[in-house]
Amino acid sequence: MTLIAEKPSLLFSDSEWDFEKLKSAYDAIEDIALSDLGLDVYPNQIEIIATEQMLDAYSSHGMPLMYKHWSFGKHFARDQMMYQKGFQGLAYEIVINSSPCIAYLMEENTMTMQALVMAHASFGHNHFFKNNYLFRQWTDAEGILTYLDFAKKYISKCEDEYGAEDVEQILDAAHALMDQGVFRYQRPPRLSEADMLAKIAARAEHERESFNDIWRTLPNTHEPDEDAEERQEAVRNIKLPEENLLYFIEKASPILKPWQREIVRIVRNISQYFYPQKQTKVMNEGCATFVHHYIMNELYSRGRINEGAMMEFMHSHSSVVFQPDFDDPRYSGINPYALGFAMMEDIRRMCEAPTPEDREWFPQLNGADWREVLKDAWANYRDESFILQYLSPKIMRDFALFALADDAEDSHVEISSIHDERGFRNVRETLASMYDLGAHEPNIQVMSANLEGDRLLTLRHTVHDGRKLDRKTMEDVLWHVHRLWGHEVKLEEKAA
Repeated sequence: MTLIAEKPSLLFSDSEWDFEKLKSAYDAIEDIALSDLGLDVYPNQIEIIATEQMLDAYSSHGMPLMYKHWSFGKHFARDQMMYQKGFQGLAYEIVINSSPCIAYLMEENTMTMQALVMAHASFGHNHFFKNNYLFRQWTDAEGILTYLDFAKKYISKCEDEYGAEDVEQILDAAHALMDQGVFRYQRPPRLSEADMLAKIAARAEHERESFNDIWRTLPNTHEPDEDAEERQEAVRNIKLPEENLLYFIEKASPILKPWQREIVRIVRNISQYFYPQKQTKVMNEGCATFVHHYIMNELYSRGRINEGAMMEFMHSHSSVVFQPDFDDPRYSGINPYALGFAMMEDIRRMCEAPTPEDREWFPQLNGADWREVLKDAWANYRDESFILQYLSPKIMRDFALFALADDAEDSHVEISSIHDERGFRNVRETLASMYDLGAHEPNIQVMSANLEGDRLLTLRHTVHDGRKLDRKTMEDVLWHVHRLWGHEVKLEEKAA
């Protein structure tokens, strides 16, 4: 008796989707992601949203729960106008670093695109969020949704009690300092960011348990003695200089009321939550793109999607990883999707079929398990270190990378690095430095604060590569610092 293997059935055969097809596709994608690639992910929650909802998510940093602020409405109006006039498209998905990991899919997507973005977001981004050391160290995926719910309701209560204008002034000032409201190198004293999120989330949960109607609980006007002592102890433990301006102001400002301190803390925590994403754009998008590319090809190899779906996928994928040349009108820098995906595909190639050049540059990859190499890289690197470790001469040739020595005082530029061994290493270092946030964001720190006398707050900007602060922008931001501090603020500039 001859047994004939049953031909696997297609997950879908046309562009129309329904929830049954989505579930079948999700199950097939999950099997490849977990059993083949060995990914480790948070539980998934997938939601289908309309265009208007996607635009709304755009405007509020892609978060499902967010407090109200005029800047979000401004972004919504801009994106809506650009979309309606055809000047920009919309993302196929938005994914939230939370547990469960929430992925928003556009209802206008075809079934092929729904499968692609589930692979991209629900498994690629999800794995990266859960395993990368920056996200593990600085974000709390378990608590962020509860915290955002608390933040939204708290700020709404403040608007009801103290007026939208007073709340908006605090939010405006805190938003102006968001880039200087993060811990880059050290944890805050006593409570970590995760502990702080848990503490405030527990406070919100206590309110919900203690009152049938949460709106009866108004924000505190007076600071309880216990909270005041804890805050003053935190101030005494701050060792200057302090890099996190919002943290210092939240703890030490002589004029902020408890509800205003809470709002500053909310903005600071949200800023910290997004900071790892700024450090891992190439890796995060590269990981998600590599995962969706592998899974979609594997679905085709297993006979679960047909040639039509594969052609649609290849068209979309090619657009995502397209890298315009430097003289192309569409050029706006190096596409993080293109660079990240190319480097990860290259790592797989070097593990499976290394050339003599690869063996010389990356002897540790020769014969290694590419799945384990990639998972280690996704867990333990950020953009700058990933490029320094894994950018190969082949990728530099493929992207036609070279380095320029550009001195503002010279009337011309010099090509400082070409495609030879020394040049490759210099190009790699130069490109990696472009992804070092410390070299591009202003280094402004609190140097001193006369808390017992005239309350003078002294800030210092350390000038990097001769780049000084724009005078008008500096004055505008200092005005916001003064609003939160309440007394004279002085900013010095000093060369590194």
